[in-house]
Amino acid sequence: MPAVCPCPYAPAAGAEPVYDGGMTTATVAPDTLVPLRQDATIIGLVGLAHASSHFSHLLLPLLFPVFMREFGLSYSELGFLMSVFFIVSGIGQAGAGFVVDRFGARRVLFAAELLFITACLAASLAQGYAGLLLVAVLAGLGNAPFHPVDFTILNQRVSALRLGHAFSAHGLTGNLGWAAAPVFLVGLGSVAGWRSAYVAAALMYAAILALLVLQRDKLRTEVVVRQPQHHAGSDLAFLKLPVVWWCFAFFMFSTMTLALVQNYAVSILQVLHGASLEAATLTLTAYMLCAAAGIFVGGFVAARRPDSDRVVALCMGGGAVLMALCGSGWLGASGTMTVLAVTGFAIGIGGPSRDMMVKKATPKGATGRVYGTVYSGFDVGFAVAPLMFGALMDRGQYGTTFFVAALVLLLSVVAAAGVGRRVRG
Repeated sequence: MPAVCPCPYAPAAGAEPVYDGGMTTATVAPDTLVPLRQDATIIGLVGLAHASSHFSHLLLPLLFPVFMREFGLSYSELGFLMSVFFIVSGIGQAGAGFVVDRFGARRVLFAAELLFITACLAASLAQGYAGLLLVAVLAGLGNAPFHPVDFTILNQRVSALRLGHAFSAHGLTGNLGWAAAPVFLVGLGSVAGWRSAYVAAALMYAAILALLVLQRDKLRTEVVVRQPQHHAGSDLAFLKLPVVWWCFAFFMFSTMTLALVQNYAVSILQVLHGASLEAATLTLTAYMLCAAAGIFVGGFVAARRPDSDRVVALCMGGGAVLMALCGSGWLGASGTMTVLAVTGFAIGIGGPSRDMMVKKATPKGATGRVYGTVYSGFDVGFAVAPLMFGALMDRGQYGTTFFVAALVLLLSVVAAAGVGRRVRG
């Protein structure tokens, strides 16, 4: 009598079956090395999409000085815009993981790019605070699904031996999206006006969507197949794993420092050191480029160091020290701007190891759900930080913001250690 598989379904041909609560999804087998060109194309397309997501994070913050002047808004009011953006994104991201697992990543990705186009057009027509709130909601919805979408595609379509480099490229392109935003929006805004800059951004997103649609066969993912005996409670079983919440805490704390840099670094440098808008904006771009360089280096580190949590903790600890130096006032204008940029490099090195750390903590068959939940900590950090730092700045505590950012970065070190203990255990 032939052996009977205890599982209620058969694996897809040529794929590694993943068993999880009566569901299955097909992936590239771990010992399969597909052609480099195929992997590179998929990584490039996902990276472009990720860059567009990070670009959206700065659609509003880069023009805060303009909104303060034209609409008479305070730092706290502007910070609330970003809180709305990331609250919407965080709630949406947690739910998007389930949608991606159930219906596939490609459809969700196309919908996100359409939302970005709509957000940019709404921004170009905004007449006050209500219009900016609408932009925050639309852009937050567009941003929500990117981590579950991206990592589902990468984990399913890229050969396992290249995943470390895929995660490095993913983080690198995200930072390039951040770096491009100041040049694009501020540069075009100074020449053609801020409303025209938003129209140009909408056209850029439309071009990205067109390319993704043309290359849609590269973005296909296998969906979770529900079995008759499957019950909904098993979809949420991963939430009982403490390591998932340690990952969530890591993303929340580590992101709060980045939120300070993105939303307020330009204003802080102008007030504390008398930097011009152009010089302060260039510092923000330098931070993002240095972070991108760090991520590139970090890809090789992640491929060679299995103790990813320790790499992450070391990088975040170094970043905390540099951030505190920026708040000390000892370095002057040029020194502070230089060290702030170097902070991006230190933190960036830990990026690919961070993604490998989460991969190790992810149960098979739950990629979208786990990444959606864990990376929603990213959105929570971005939602909380603008309100907290904006309140400090409204009270004139500009230097204190750097010290607080250093403190929360140290808390992320504690969270990374918690992840490591549980993964190894």
